[in-house]
Parts: sequence; C-alpha cells; structure tokens
Amino acid sequence: MRVLLDACVLYPTVMRELLLGCASQGLFDPRWSARISEEWARAAARLGPEGEAIARGEIAVLASRFPRAEVAPNPDLERRLWLPDPGDIHVLASAVAGHCDVIVTMNAKDFPRDILAEEGLSRADPDNFLLGLFEASPGPVGEVVAAVVAEATRLSGEAWTPRALLRKARLNRFGKAVEAAA
Repeated sequence: MRVLLDACVLYPTVMRELLLGCASQGLFDPRWSARISEEWARAAARLGPEGEAIARGEIAVLASRFPRAEVAPNPDLERRLWLPDPGDIHVLASAVAGHCDVIVTMNAKDFPRDILAEEGLSRADPDNFLLGLFEASPGPVGEVVAAVVAEATRLSGEAWTPRALLRKARLNRFGKAVEAAA
C-alpha cells in the first residue's frame, strides 16, 4: 500500500517517528513531495533556526532511508485538480503522481472523500491509520511503539508510558489499543 504523508503528520516528531517506523517495518510505502518536505521545514522554523536546521537534516536522512518516497506531481495534473483549500492541491497531486492508495492527514475538511474517490484515493487520520496497522500487525507496530517511547524517554529524561506519549501526540485510539494489548 502506498501512502502519501501530509506535512501535518510528518511534523510533529512522535507522529512522524511512528509512521515512518511502521514504513520501515514494511507495513506501507511512504510518499511525499519536495513541497511537503518544505512545509515541514518551514513549520519547524517557527521553533527558531535550530528547529529548521534539524528538520532539514531529518529530511535528508529520510531521503536516504526511503529513496523512492519523494514524488513530483506534474503541473498539468495540479491545474486539473480541485480541493476546498487550493493550497492543498499539491498534496492531492502528489498522491496521484505517487500512485497512492491513501492520504494520511489531520486535515479532513480539506480532503473531501468524494473528491479523493474520483482519483482512486481514500483519506485517513493518523490515529485511525496507526490503529489499523496495529490491528493488522500488532508485533511489528508494537516494536515501533517501544522504540519511539524509549527514544522519547532518552531524549526528555522523562519516563514515558506508551499511552501517555501517544495521548500527547494526539493518537488517543491508537494509544488505548496499545495499552489494552500490553
């Protein structure tokens, strides 16, 4: 399954690490565009120049980890498409160009299901998407969660539980399922 990851799920860190950890486990093939990466870097710049520098470094690392992930939509395709927010047309065009099945985004209102269906796409929010991956492959997803929790604990010096970290990352249903399985 090919999945276009919108900028709003690549930045914040915990959500990105969970999604890309699952991709590393072979649970889906991630896709994004250079413009999506740039949106991520600009969002991180709000934290200051260090935030942007870190984001650009992470983007470079991801390009080497997932060399087929970046897609470039054709400008003619972008001109043909319509969404309620014209600023998101590039996301839809990237998903079409990347032959994706799903767009994972937190912006449901900007990606109406009927318009996506016309292009053979569906939309999922990250909480439900990760929950679905967990239900289908609890072992690999559980390993990803454990690694992300361990890294968050190491970096923050705070002892995180999976449920608490996932709740903070706005992944409530996924966190509840992970906790129930433990």
